[in-house]
This record gives sequence, structure tokens and C-alpha cells, in this order.
Amino acid sequence: MAVNNLTIKINGDTADFQKALGQTEKSTKKLQKTLSGIAVKATVAFAGLSATIGGLIATYRVQEQAETRLGAALKSTGDAVGLTAKELIKMAGGLQSVSTFGDEAIIGAQSLLLTFTKIGKNVFPKATETVLDMSAALGTDLKSSALMLGKALNDPILGITAMTRAGIQFSD
Repeated sequence: MAVNNLTIKINGDTADFQKALGQTEKSTKKLQKTLSGIAVKATVAFAGLSATIGGLIATYRVQEQAETRLGAALKSTGDAVGLTAKELIKMAGGLQSVSTFGDEAIIGAQSLLLTFTKIGKNVFPKATETVLDMSAALGTDLKSSALMLGKALNDPILGITAMTRAGIQFSD
């Protein structure tokens, strides 16, 4: 059965009851304010966490795409360079720590260099470093530097001419 009315009978002074009721109301408002602050902070923290996770997923996708292109380049050239994808990825990771380029960008440059099948296993690591140095010095992207250097290494006479036109000087 539902109760429709509630009657409270107070014996004695109602001032004490009203004072206690007022303190309860203040405590309730303070608790409400505290919980509201916690809720806001939790919302902000969750939004930050969500953004971080989203960024990590995006970074993972970029890395995965770069590694997939590297594998495809190795396959399409019949592994002409003589290095494995694992070795190239490790090389890119090491170069990342000594350059301003991320390993996924370096892997992308390596993928382009792989298309120049006359670059062998012994030259490829130095060629990759040179691409990074060229891009930093000339203010160009890694793709442009990789293509320029790859052409030069694949056909030195034509390649050196093109690189000289781009402002690179060679010694004897």
C-alpha cells in the first residue's frame, strides 16, 4: 500500500531540528558540488584518454601501411637488395633516433629506394642515411630525396647530372 502523506511530530524546540535540517542541506549541496566536479574531471580524463587511444591507433595504421608497402617493394623486386623487411625496419628504427624523421617515413623512403634494383645490400644502409641527410640539408621530403638518390645510384652518369642541377656538389 502506498503512503500518500508523511507526518513528522517534533517534541520540543523546532529550532534544533531546523538547524540540523539546514546543516544537512548545506552538506548535501557540498556533496553535490564535489560529485559534479568529479564528473567533470572524469569526463575530461576520458576525452583525453579517448584522444590518446585514437592517436595510437592512427599511428599504428600509418606504421602498418608503411611496413606493408615495404614488403610489397621487396616482393616486387625479388628481394634484389638482399635485406629482409625485419632488417630494414630495424634500420629505420635506429635512424629515427638520430634524425628528425619518424621510422614510418624512413620505411617509406626505403620502399622507394628498393625500386632501384642496382642498389645492393652493402650500399643500401648508407643510401638510406644519405636520403635523410639530403632531405634535411635541402629542405625536401624523403620521397623526393629517395627518388633523386635512387636514380643517381641506378644510373650514375644521369643521376649525378640531375643531382648537380638540384644543388648537390660532388668531389672527385
